[in-house]
Amino acid sequence: MRHLLFLFLLFPALLDAHDPGLIANMEVEIAPDVNPWTHLNFNDDPTHFHFAVITDRTGGARPGVFESAVDKLNLLQPEFVLCVGDLIEGYTEDEAELERQWDEFDAFVNQLQMPFFYVPGNHDISNPAMVEKWKERRGRPYYHFVYRDVLFLVLDTEDPPSASISAEQVAYFRAVLAKGDQHRWTLLFMHQPLWLAAEKTGFSDIEALLTDRPYTVFAGHHHRYGKYLRYGNRYYKLATTGGASNPRRSGHRAVRPYRLDHHG
Repeated sequence: MRHLLFLFLLFPALLDAHDPGLIANMEVEIAPDVNPWTHLNFNDDPTHFHFAVITDRTGGARPGVFESAVDKLNLLQPEFVLCVGDLIEGYTEDEAELERQWDEFDAFVNQLQMPFFYVPGNHDISNPAMVEKWKERRGRPYYHFVYRDVLFLVLDTEDPPSASISAEQVAYFRAVLAKGDQHRWTLLFMHQPLWLAAEKTGFSDIEALLTDRPYTVFAGHHHRYGKYLRYGNRYYKLATTGGASNPRRSGHRAVRPYRLDHHG
């Protein structure tokens, strides 16, 4: 995976039957009403692809930072852009205020010249009103897609709030991975770095599904960078793209593997 591009950390098929023929090199389930992306008009490079990851915008948003990131992405021209959640300030049940905040954010990402894929964070779906607003505007909070034989898994770490993955979500990804397709890589995107308490949060159940494949994990939430190693795979905790910045760098941590059925 030499062509992964993260903002602002730089590192060097066929469609699903729901909508056949829309775009080559991709498998995705497209809902008839709303979906958790802006569009699917990819910068489709025939030889290789790279994508960008935008990190926490909120949690003490610094004006202009995210907007500048959008401008830079349009210069970089990745195939598409993902995020790790915390897109609005949220933490309100006022529907008009939620509409205002989402309208503001969508206006930013609609300026991107490539697709943007939404990932929920605690600032986005921290109460029932916010969950319903997400579903109304963006549909499902967790999903997957395949692009050029790379499997992308988008997790909801507020299921239910806070810092949790439900049994229903685990079952969804179990069904995805049970198909047995041996993709050349699997990438996970989520907001909270649940591996820091994998057993308590249910993330160990997700890890147990991935033991037969190479994968990489990306999260945000803590507003500082950290690199971890679990079961021979890299896990990244990313800093911010506009959220309050914590300059302390947590650095590289090699986490000693433990049995997935360990409950200590």
